[in-house]
Amino acid sequence: MAKPDQNQVLRQLPIVVGAVGGTLLFLNRIATPELSAAQSRADALGVILSAILILTGLLWQRIQPKLPESVELVGEQGFDLAEDLPEAIQTELAWASHLLLTNTASRSVLVYYDEQVLLRRGVLSPKKTVTPGVIVKRVLQKGSPVYLVNLALYPGRIEFDYLPENTQGLICQPLGNKGVLVLGANAPRSYTQQDEAWISGIAEKLANSLASLSQPETV
Repeated sequence: MAKPDQNQVLRQLPIVVGAVGGTLLFLNRIATPELSAAQSRADALGVILSAILILTGLLWQRIQPKLPESVELVGEQGFDLAEDLPEAIQTELAWASHLLLTNTASRSVLVYYDEQVLLRRGVLSPKKTVTPGVIVKRVLQKGSPVYLVNLALYPGRIEFDYLPENTQGLICQPLGNKGVLVLGANAPRSYTQQDEAWISGIAEKLANSLASLSQPETV
């Protein structure tokens, strides 16, 4: 179900008040048999004020655009963490995923590293396996994130079948050249530049920690 826009009434209020005021002035004008000079000036002032209100409302529609509509993601809340990871890595993954779910628009978090799903948290899809598609492979090859602002508009969304089927927005953030951090949101265009910077910083920290998994132990 879409979340209602709480500012919708506020944006339309000047337009409604201006239109009602202009209509009442017009009805009063035609119902008055004889107009005095004072009433004519008052009517002219009222028309100007009504026009300003309507113009203000139209400007608010542009300056304060509608918030993206959010949906209830299809899936169940869950927290899957690979059990064969060192305790320190498990703690860091749990910490990072909690921050992402509570401080960004993310509702689903997935960490895929070295051909293994290390973590799934938030609203989960029934499918647990990850097969890297074109987008994920490009992120791994180029080392730069991909932000799909409105997932429904991208044919490549079918490769993200391990996320809730009605995921609205998505960020695929590289974890070095071996993995990706995939975040799903419940509304399109929901990630800000600050969110992207925050996600990039957390991903870099995770990548540094996960890189130690493939390093040989020193005696």
